[in-house]
Amino acid sequence: MRRIIAVLLTITILCSCLTGCKEEQEKKMPADFGTYGADFARNLASEYPFRKAYSIQETLAGTMIKTEFENLGYDVQTQPFTGSTGEQSNNYIAIYNGSGFYSKNEDTGEYIPTERYIVIGAHYDSAFLREEKDAYNEEHGTTYGYDGISDNASGIGVLMTCAKEIKSYTGLGFNVIFVAFGASGDDLAGSKAFFNALTPDVRSKLEVMFCVDSIYAGDKIYASSGLSSLISGRKYEMRRKLYQSYDVAFENNLFTNYGFNLLYNESRIMTDLDGNGTEELYNEVSVNKSDYIPFDNALIPVVYFDSFDYNFKTLEEMHDTKNLDLQGFGGMIRNTLLDDSKVLDEIYVTEEDDLLRMRINCLAFIILGVGMKGSDSALTYTQYVNALESERAAQDAA
Repeated sequence: MRRIIAVLLTITILCSCLTGCKEEQEKKMPADFGTYGADFARNLASEYPFRKAYSIQETLAGTMIKTEFENLGYDVQTQPFTGSTGEQSNNYIAIYNGSGFYSKNEDTGEYIPTERYIVIGAHYDSAFLREEKDAYNEEHGTTYGYDGISDNASGIGVLMTCAKEIKSYTGLGFNVIFVAFGASGDDLAGSKAFFNALTPDVRSKLEVMFCVDSIYAGDKIYASSGLSSLISGRKYEMRRKLYQSYDVAFENNLFTNYGFNLLYNESRIMTDLDGNGTEELYNEVSVNKSDYIPFDNALIPVVYFDSFDYNFKTLEEMHDTKNLDLQGFGGMIRNTLLDDSKVLDEIYVTEEDDLLRMRINCLAFIILGVGMKGSDSALTYTQYVNALESERAAQDAA
């Protein structure tokens, strides 16, 4: 009987340990953010598919995003602006206040509380009006639908997931500005208006701008820096957050856990990328234009995420996908009528997998993970305390 009791106790203890280990593993699973971001992206695309810049549906889509920010507990700033045509659109801005940083005054040696900022941005307008879609179908005898799920409801899904999940990231030092850009299709009018409205103080403390655009339809997910990182002597400074993005993906085994692979553009084409008359190496940057450009032009580091295929020998050959079922517009999905949930979900969603959900969650996880790595020019509170202790220890030893 004693032996039986002992065996039963041992089994009970082992089961408890295994259960505890399993629960611990589940708690540590990275990027397990559920369906929230993909659901919001699909709802946005379904409700307002024809949200071209300055359209009624763009206005309604912006209101939907504003309401969702408010549902997440944010005070939302509506930032109206006038585009090149004289028409008006809006940016929607929500701010998460981090715990702050400490920087050392080189003259006095004192540590001073300071702020650092991150911008996470995505545009919410799409490429077509309903009448433009209908006219194309009539002219070509086609029956395309359209809702702009990839360009750029998918990016808004990442934005909203970051805004939702950031509140569980205790110890984040950065103030994070979430911004949904309007009228990106009008030569990036929304992001230009947002950047121009930033105060000099915020600009000076802005460490990186994350831009998410068209991350559903392409074959692969890439992260790129801006063309300003081509400036001699500034490569590492401008690409540090880019490299940290890859660190987060690698350190958390996102490929093993989800099959998510974050890639560099390594096409290595020599061409004049920035129009300065000199050929540069097309590597770790992109010529795909998006809302990061005003920040990049101001020499603020950017990380641009998109789904594309840069593995070609010329810039002209590059397109979103090699998928044989998506070649109606030469492999391009963004800015075409193939950018449609019904088309893409049929290819990329199965009972086991949802590519949109996986990409949204993994990119949100990467962006927030880079934020948790801290500032490149200031100390978190923990680092500040450790620095003080080290300085005191050095003084005592002296």
